Amino acid sequence: MKIQLNCDMGEGFGLWKMGNDELLMPHIDMANLACGFHASDPITMTKSVLLAKKHHVIIGAHPGYHDLEGFGRRSISHTKQEIKALVLYQIGALDAICKANDTEVSYVKPHGALYNDMMKNEDILDSIMEALSCYNQNIKLMILSTTNNDHYKNLAQSYGIELLFELFADRNYCDDGSLVPRLQSNAVIHDSKTITKRINDIKTHGYIKSINNQKLYLQSDTICVHGDNDNAVEFVQILKKVIE
Repeated sequence: MKIQLNCDMGEGFGLWKMGNDELLMPHIDMANLACGFHASDPITMTKSVLLAKKHHVIIGAHPGYHDLEGFGRRSISHTKQEIKALVLYQIGALDAICKANDTEVSYVKPHGALYNDMMKNEDILDSIMEALSCYNQNIKLMILSTTNNDHYKNLAQSYGIELLFELFADRNYCDDGSLVPRLQSNAVIHDSKTITKRINDIKTHGYIKSINNQKLYLQSDTICVHGDNDNAVEFVQILKKVIE
């Protein structure tokens, strides 16, 4: 099973810095770059694109709700057309910087609340798929891997796009396959041994365990490690060795 590591990056803003992008980038396969709505700005985006290009990392757009204060982790009510427009706006911004630097946006992974809402509300998912379909059908959409993957594949096929199914190495799962909400104290895993065991289970047996020790057999094209995790650099180095 070939599994690629992805990481949310480029999430600083002006003089404010988040994450250790310079240390993380050499060890990942895919970089989800913030596009200015929940974090980042044109200069940060440009630096992030050049850093990814330097290390031959695949670039993905990481659009979110227009919520700098809440880091895109708060849901904002929008119509379907508004969701489509805000996604197109952010993809287009990053894609322009990529093209100016002789590279490209290969996929889209919505950020934070937009990601969670997409998985709960099919109208939002439809809007994002429609945005990709009319912009560039070669750009893939990354979504949470669930027991409902076949349905999502059929939906994506109707829009002429492909999906990437994602698991989270450093987030705990509920028994239904959803992520434990970040408001809960056990939402994020900080122990490298636990994360290494989870990756071995995914690679060898094809499952990830929930907080109640239930085995969740889920497709995994890529595994996410959050760049704002205090132990992200250590985690990524360990996981890269395990995967390879």
